[in-house]
Amino acid sequence: MSPALLKMYISFVGMGLMFLALITLYFSRYKLKGFFKAITGFLAFIFMATAGLIIFFVVLSGPTTG
Repeated sequence: MSPALLKMYISFVGMGLMFLALITLYFSRYKLKGFFKAITGFLAFIFMATAGLIIFFVVLSGPTTG
């Protein structure tokens, strides 16, 4: 597997985590109450922070050949 293809898959994971953060934040704000609201809000924060770090890595690692 080429480095460019690997970076593409890593960026897909980052985008997937952003989508999961969106879904969990929606449930946290509009569908859940109490303890579950806090847990899903925290999970959304973790997903978004991880996705941000992944995208930061992909962008700053520069272009790849092939």
